[in-house]
Formats: sequence, structure tokens, C-alpha cells
Amino acid sequence: MRTEAKELKLFPHPFSWEYWRTAARELKDVRVLVFAAMMIALRVALKSVSIPVAADLNISVAFFVNAYGAMIMGPVVASLAAAVTDTLGCILFPKGTYFFPFIFTEMAGSLIFALCLYRARITVRRVVLSRFCIDFFVNILMTTPIMSLYYRLILGKTYTMFHLPRIVKNLALFPVESVLLVLFLRALIPPTSRVGFNVPPVDDLRFTKKNAAMLIVLFALGCAAVGFYLWLRGNK
Repeated sequence: MRTEAKELKLFPHPFSWEYWRTAARELKDVRVLVFAAMMIALRVALKSVSIPVAADLNISVAFFVNAYGAMIMGPVVASLAAAVTDTLGCILFPKGTYFFPFIFTEMAGSLIFALCLYRARITVRRVVLSRFCIDFFVNILMTTPIMSLYYRLILGKTYTMFHLPRIVKNLALFPVESVLLVLFLRALIPPTSRVGFNVPPVDDLRFTKKNAAMLIVLFALGCAAVGFYLWLRGNK
């Protein structure tokens, strides 16, 4: 049986009180909370599952679930769900010593996906920008000082600032992850709408020449930023 979704109000940006009030009200929606529990379970279960792309390059399956869940739950519920996911993942599938600050990277990823996809016209541009922000600002910039603290406080070692292999991996995967995420959301949004969740239509999730150009430009910007950093290091 199909469940009718309530009228969906879209916001052009997340910089309004009404947007955040709407996101906070998701905490009172039982269906959203049940959905959040399902997304947490899926993300914990899929943390170690990845799609091999090339030698030493793998795409984590959990990030698809993260984006999909954030789109429906909104920034408030998605951020809390990310914190629970990180904690449960460390308890059920421990890898090394638990270090609390890593929870902020998990939450930041969910928050960015939600800010770009929740209650918005979901376009290829929004999806690509969300993935770029996570790969560049979270996985590279934000993770670096946390990794440095982890190595110094927990392992008693020195961590190379802006670890090059990790940077190259994130930049290399960005275009592939972006395209796959667009296809994933395009496939999942129609059935999600049919069961009553508030999601926009998929009419704008079509790649155009402008979208491809944006993907190339962002990739080039990321590479240029890395090149500039390496140049600065070489001239010190």
C-alpha cells in the first residue's frame, strides 16, 4: 500500500530559521527515527565493505547510505545518527584504539550531505559539490589535524601533515564517487517517494555538459591545491 507524503516544502539554502526548525521537527517524526535506526545499522554493517576501483583504490559503500539517509533525515537527525554510527562501529568492529575526535569527521560528512540534499532541489551540481566538500574539506583538511593528534597522543609517533597518499586517493576517487552517487540517488528517490518520505523528484539528476565541466574544474582545483602545497613544502 502506498503511503502519501505530506506536501514538501523546498528551501533554496539552509540559512534560515524555518529550515532548521523543519530539520529539528524530524526528531519528533517516528518514521524518520525508525528510518534513522535502519540507516545506522546499514552504515555500521557496511563500514568494511568497499568497491575496488584500482590498485589500493576502493570506494566505501557506506557513503551511499550516508548521503541517502542525510537527504531524508536532515542535518539534525543525520548528525546525531552519524555520532551513533561512529560509536557503535568502534564498539562492534574495533580497529585500533578508540579516539573520540574522529566522531566529528563522521558527523561533518553527514552534515554536509544533509545541507546540500535535504529539502532542496536535488541537482547534479548539489550532489557533486557535496561529495567534493567531503573529500576535500573533511577527508583531507579536517582529518589531518585529528590524525596528527591521534598519532602523537595515542601512538606516540609523528604524523606527516597532509599525508600525500591519502590526499591522492581522495582526489582520484572524487569524480567516480560523484557519478555513482548521482546514479544511486536517481534510482532510490522514486521508490522512496512512493513509500511516503519527502524527497524531491529526480528530473534534475541528469548529467549535462555543464555538470561534466564542473566536475572537471573541481577535480582540477583539488589537484592544484595539492600541487601548491607540495610546491610550498619544496621551497621551505
